[in-house]
Amino acid sequence: MTGLTSAPQSLTRVCPDCDGFASAAITLGGRDRRGHLRTITAHCPACNGLGVTLTRRTREGARA
Repeated sequence: MTGLTSAPQSLTRVCPDCDGFASAAITLGGRDRRGHLRTITAHCPACNGLGVTLTRRTREGARA
């Protein structure tokens, strides 16, 4: 059977703070003794480095 079918609703959405790019490598400047670039990894604090957030069924600010 062919035809238009609706896609299933996902319970996750792209994090609005990091736009899905949850982790970033930041250079510390310089290189180590072997010539490797020194980096640290920073994670998005809003989504804890996942890149997605759970959708809310209610609007923000709405009280039940």
